[in-house]
Amino acid sequence: MIVDGHSPDAIAAAAVQLRAGGLVAFPTETVYGLGADAGSDAAVTGIFRAKGRPADHPLIVHVPAGPKGTEALSYFAQPLPAFAEKLVLAFWPGPLTLIVTRQPGVAAASAGGQDTIGLRCPAHPVAQALLEACAAQGVLGLSGPSANRFGRVSPTTAQHVHAEFGETLMVVDGGPCAVGIESTIVDCSRGAPVLLRPGAITRDQIEAACGEALRDKHDLAAPDPRASGTLAAHYAPEAKLRLMDARALQAALDVLGAQAAHIAVWSRTPLKHRSQRVVQRRMPDDAAAAAQQLFAVLREFDTEGVKLIWVETPPDTPEWEGVKDRLQRAAAA
Repeated sequence: MIVDGHSPDAIAAAAVQLRAGGLVAFPTETVYGLGADAGSDAAVTGIFRAKGRPADHPLIVHVPAGPKGTEALSYFAQPLPAFAEKLVLAFWPGPLTLIVTRQPGVAAASAGGQDTIGLRCPAHPVAQALLEACAAQGVLGLSGPSANRFGRVSPTTAQHVHAEFGETLMVVDGGPCAVGIESTIVDCSRGAPVLLRPGAITRDQIEAACGEALRDKHDLAAPDPRASGTLAAHYAPEAKLRLMDARALQAALDVLGAQAAHIAVWSRTPLKHRSQRVVQRRMPDDAAAAAQQLFAVLREFDTEGVKLIWVETPPDTPEWEGVKDRLQRAAAA
């Protein structure tokens, strides 16, 4: 069922359910998360079961802001390196996840069995209200991967979550997500910052805030920790997705002509086609607007029943890196 995230009674009821070991979907500024008590391995197992997610694929733990957030950091993580503390000060609450060294014996299921854990403090006011209500009941953090079946398109509205899981799941409705793609992930566990997943917070912003250059994973002897949303194939719609430049897109439409069918096109460049059976949507020229629309557009195309989704390749610029990353992973599925 969908409940109003701006209702104190709904927030209280959701916190009670989470404290009892249940699952609740909740909004963040990035996407909707499927939440469980991060400190309870039994509760977190329910996330893996509901999503069909491998148990060794780690989850991100969401923590509250303020004093409870400081308490949660100490509970889940060992002391942060100085550059990670700078990132916390610069971007929390916000769409940034830090991979840090985990406290022994805490949140092993959320960490996928690793000695590192991903932590994030979301900026969405409904998420913060829920995290504060949970903290008041002794739940210091919520594990919250995207509230969809594993590997599929992430949800950016409560209705998207409901379409995935139906009436059996409580969904706290906080409206459409403002960012629309998952958080930037920076590994802070190996003595230097490493970008594991791009997002709304760019490389330049990260380097400026922490005072260090982002390192390439090949520069470090230790392998990358496993992290949420970093598999080669992910974020996939039901239809097969293909990335092409504008010239290739127009050429493909010209070849098919009036026979083009069961195809959806998302492009910045105006394209011509002669078939009434092509579903066409305009991709925004602004990267942030495109990110906000991305998953909703892919879900809309699936609803239309198309078999192919053709997307104009985003520009190769820093602000488009997060959108391009999601589309490349969706195309690889």
